[in-house]
Amino acid sequence: MLKAGVLGAGHLGKIHLRLLEQSENYNLIGFYDSNEQQAKAISQEFGYQLFNSVEDLINAVDMVDIVTPTFAHFEVAKQAILAGKHVFIEKPITNTVEEAETLIALAKAQNVKGQVGHVERFNPAYTAVASKIDNPMFIEAHRLAEFNPRGTDVPVVLDLMIHDIDAILSVVNSEVKNISASGVSVISETPDIANARIEFKNGCVANLTASRISLKNMRKLRFFQRDAYISINFFEKKCEVVKMKDAPEKPGDFDMILQNAEGIKKQIYFDNPNVPSNNAILDELDTFAKAIQNNTTPIVSLEHGKKALEVALKVIECF
Repeated sequence: MLKAGVLGAGHLGKIHLRLLEQSENYNLIGFYDSNEQQAKAISQEFGYQLFNSVEDLINAVDMVDIVTPTFAHFEVAKQAILAGKHVFIEKPITNTVEEAETLIALAKAQNVKGQVGHVERFNPAYTAVASKIDNPMFIEAHRLAEFNPRGTDVPVVLDLMIHDIDAILSVVNSEVKNISASGVSVISETPDIANARIEFKNGCVANLTASRISLKNMRKLRFFQRDAYISINFFEKKCEVVKMKDAPEKPGDFDMILQNAEGIKKQIYFDNPNVPSNNAILDELDTFAKAIQNNTTPIVSLEHGKKALEVALKVIECF
């Protein structure tokens, strides 16, 4: 088992502490949080060992789980990597692309693994259909959330939209050609609602909308490709796959048949896979442990985190 420690014990940090304690791949050693009063209260309530400094925690573990505010990611990750420790970093990976590139280079030099917490890659609705997504040419994403003061220290693009940016980049096998976007600050100092259009060199177009001032929660991603439509509902953990194939000569009574202007007939059918129940955060942490143990590339590598951040920052530059 890998000895693990958590840096940051806020809302998400407490979830990571609980799941690391449950995991069969980690031995939770303890945590550190700069809020001394809050840290002591958490330690007393749950029994987690509280360390007095970042350095003490890093020295005591094999893997550092970084769940601090984004502005602190770079410095603590750099410190952990230089100490030869593997790092799991919550999204976004860092504040700047340059910081991300530095961490990637350091991790390579120190021969340690790094993973970024783009948790939607482990959502069961996504994993159930990821292999069916093949050369999509139009993608539509809606990520809407009710207002919550937590997370408003960064633009909605880095808070919410970056999840969909990462998922899209993972399935579109092409470089980004052009980005256009708009964003509006409604209640925060940074944009609370944003829309982006990402054009890829292969002709694929992705239209993304993110809002943290919605009256309801929605997290949907839709892919349109040749002879198929794939819909993912991250929030409800459901997915739908609608495919088309050449219609049979003698359709059945209940077959759904479409005929275009040229007279070509297609049969519509559903190919909805089973969506198993899981805990996506636990899965991302456990797969990282296996990547360390088996010396394989993490599913969401530091490079993936950098690419998602790069696109997200280009979206923000359009505002």
